[in-house]
Amino acid sequence: MAISSSPASTASRAHLLYIQVIIAVVAGVLTGYFFPDLGAALRPLGDGFVKLIKMVIAPVIFLTVCTGIAGMADLKQTGRVAGKAMAYFLCFSTLALIVGMVVANLFQPGAGLHIKPASLDTGSIATFVSEAHSHSFTEFLMRIIPSTTAGAFTSGEILQVLLIAILFGVSLANMGKNGEKVLGLFRSLTELVFGVVRLVMYVAPIGAFGAMAFTVGKFGVASVGHLIGLVLAFYLTSLLFVCGILGLVTRCLGISIFRLLAYIKEELLIVLGTSSSESGLPGLISKLENAGCPQGIVGLVVPMGYSFNLDGTNIYMTLAALFIAQATDVHLGLGEQLALLLVAMVSSKGAAGVTGAGFITLAATLSVVPSVPVGGMALILGVDRFMSECRSLTNLVGNAVAALVISRWENTLDTQKLHNALGDKSAARTTPEPTGDAE
Repeated sequence: MAISSSPASTASRAHLLYIQVIIAVVAGVLTGYFFPDLGAALRPLGDGFVKLIKMVIAPVIFLTVCTGIAGMADLKQTGRVAGKAMAYFLCFSTLALIVGMVVANLFQPGAGLHIKPASLDTGSIATFVSEAHSHSFTEFLMRIIPSTTAGAFTSGEILQVLLIAILFGVSLANMGKNGEKVLGLFRSLTELVFGVVRLVMYVAPIGAFGAMAFTVGKFGVASVGHLIGLVLAFYLTSLLFVCGILGLVTRCLGISIFRLLAYIKEELLIVLGTSSSESGLPGLISKLENAGCPQGIVGLVVPMGYSFNLDGTNIYMTLAALFIAQATDVHLGLGEQLALLLVAMVSSKGAAGVTGAGFITLAATLSVVPSVPVGGMALILGVDRFMSECRSLTNLVGNAVAALVISRWENTLDTQKLHNALGDKSAARTTPEPTGDAE
């Protein structure tokens, strides 16, 4: 017997989850603050939830991309969507790097610390520096190809799963009527997998509670200390990027960035609690499809964005690099800062998909920029966890906007569904339906 639920009951459950996660995050902060030892011991709750999410990410991406491509009108659209997505990612990733550089120069959060590089304890960052050296851009390209087809689903590499899904989707599309039974099976499996995702989401409050309790209990709010300027600068810069630049983009789409943020609030809270943008991926894919984005476009753009469209990570990279330079009294001219930006553009792709990519990418960037001491990373290691949440949140929002932009660019965005999903009923009544034809 098929089990279905009404839109009202679905919305009610989503709102309940939202309230539960808020309570869990607050409870986690209080637990970590007043009982730090207990908070630090609760780490397995957060790690366990993130592992549950990662468990379903591979089948979600594979089935969404494969059925999306097989259902596209023509395979040329697949290549066109991927090309447009990469052009968008390159543009906004570069813009994020520039924003971070401009803010660092205007506010100079590291100025006045006068720290001698020789006095820094580099032992704490040795692992990250070693990891950065082992992830060159060439090795990154080679890692996209899995050793075996099954290995793509066990490696944890999103791009490997994406590659397999694209190949299977193209092959399925070429089978014509002979592939209809397989396509039907895959669509049924997609419903099954998203059903598993909904079950996993029931324990999201527990995961958020454990992760926040661990963060505050282990590192403590006081660990921010004199680096509060850097943390605040990063949060304010990310807020400026989301509400200003991405807000302008969504305004061009005819929607408000604040309505979009409200629509994906459950995913944002889960990401905030777990400090992992991957924990919001399945829910984001489902919500974007419900908001009028075609399944094929969402399936391509969002997984690609998790490796190539890390706006929050890019803001962090230039801001943190210039903070270290300012703190160690290293003066960087405009030419050197532009060189730093170019290196960051390449290294951000080389460490894509790597656990702890933000810190590793920063290490990779500083390793090839001799002016800024790599040892300066020890200065921000203690507060990196507090900036990780903001990186993940900004990355999630950036990929949501990217999917909407590419859908509109392809002229396949159902604007009526979009406005209905975002609760903008007046706009929905006056917005024409999409033609469904690509430009």
